[in-house]
Amino acid sequence: QVQLVESGGGLVQPGGSLRLSCAASRTIFTFDALAWYRQAPGKQREWVATIATSGRINYADSVKGRFTISRDNAKNTMYLQMNGLKPEDTAVYYCNARSGGRDYWGQGTQVTVSA
Repeated sequence: QVQLVESGGGLVQPGGSLRLSCAASRTIFTFDALAWYRQAPGKQREWVATIATSGRINYADSVKGRFTISRDNAKNTMYLQMNGLKPEDTAVYYCNARSGGRDYWGQGTQVTVSA
């Protein structure tokens, strides 16, 4: 069973920055891809960014140029650096790992952007 644990969420003012972390219970290099999703109150969960084992990276248009996804294979950890945060970025952020057609999810970490 794979466990994913997010951390790094919190309250930040508009324009501020946060770095989220997602620690995996097994070697992340074995996953096909790692991703971040988010879910705002009353909305469906939406995709934010993906980093594949190949290193290929993709971002949702809403975060492109502001967020950076990365991973540290030695630490079995994925990151999401979020800069220029906006109130509309407020959501619970989830990390996702895909392996062999199966998805694994973390428990989520709350990010609130407010003055």
